[in-house]
Amino acid sequence: MRAQILESFNKPYTFKSDHPAPPAPQGYELLIRVQAASYCHTDAVFASGAMQQGLPRIGSHEFSGIIDSLGPEAEKVAEKRGLKKGDLVGVPGRAFNPCGECSECVHNDGDMPGYGVWCTRARNLGLTRDGGFQDWCLVDSRQVARVPETGGMRAVDIAPLMCAGVTVWNSLEAAGVQTAEGQANGEGKYVAILGAGGGLGHLGVQFAAKLGWNVVAVDTTPAMGMLDDVVKELGEDGKRVHVVDALKESVEDVKNRIFGAAAQGLEGEKGCDSSIILPESQAAFDFGMAVLKNHGTCVAVSFPKDGWKFKPGDLVFRHIKLVGVLTGRNRQLQAMVDFAAKHGVRARIRTYPLEQLNGLVEDYHKGVGGKLVVDMQLKP
Repeated sequence: MRAQILESFNKPYTFKSDHPAPPAPQGYELLIRVQAASYCHTDAVFASGAMQQGLPRIGSHEFSGIIDSLGPEAEKVAEKRGLKKGDLVGVPGRAFNPCGECSECVHNDGDMPGYGVWCTRARNLGLTRDGGFQDWCLVDSRQVARVPETGGMRAVDIAPLMCAGVTVWNSLEAAGVQTAEGQANGEGKYVAILGAGGGLGHLGVQFAAKLGWNVVAVDTTPAMGMLDDVVKELGEDGKRVHVVDALKESVEDVKNRIFGAAAQGLEGEKGCDSSIILPESQAAFDFGMAVLKNHGTCVAVSFPKDGWKFKPGDLVFRHIKLVGVLTGRNRQLQAMVDFAAKHGVRARIRTYPLEQLNGLVEDYHKGVGGKLVVDMQLKP
């Protein structure tokens, strides 16, 4: 079968047309035929050697594929979840074969019994176990997302949602956005999304606006064109989105434009209820903290190597909550996919054949916007 293999850090992937296919699925495993595999910032971090994982490795921890065969325990899971051979499913990287015994597996907040997304003993597809840049892949039946029959979701639409989508969905929940259908709580609420033109960001803008929140969509000039297009495609929901070019407007300018000038001494009463920090940028972090009103929540998603500097006074005297988010639980994954299908949330994608993965990586480092996705059906 075909596969793209990272054999050395900071080197191109090696394409092979005769890589051994995975063995027959055992236990909870599914064998899927990969249809689309998305490239994520974490893939770039991994390829740089910063995560200290072992090589060789087939990357991609956000992909989609068709169920080909099932292990004996997977048959039981599939029956419970309404899955069968031939179905299209989405596959996140976390978590492959968790232990079922640790606190993460036992106290898993609504996921399948014994299945913990953050189990430290589990393997992670594309990182500690081979992922989606190959024709066939073994995955855990408990980790996959069922693709709704309605909504017209294609494999290339599903793949980017498996990390970018679920991570920003969980970030919105951490920011206070009510995601349950019929329980919207966005009346008069504002969330700032820093890096709104990126892979996670432009999905977050769509989710937040369609969930009834006002969005302060912050980015810099190269991403502004795509952001404007996303807002136009939102239609009426786009009226709740305020696009900000951080190179042209200061935090004070933005707060005055959107919220009006604050009375002297009451500046902390004006601003966003929450902010989500997506870029590995001190400037983005500073903007995201400053745009908050008192008692706001700052959600950190990225993890810069050298960390961030922040003002403890923001946490102590302004009562700002600073929280971190990494991916999401599988119940959140399914809820996010169902919402995206129903409400037309789609990633802006650029597709490549598997043979041109290194060209995709080059485009990623050039700053090409949206999500870059390998479409396994494309010819080189």
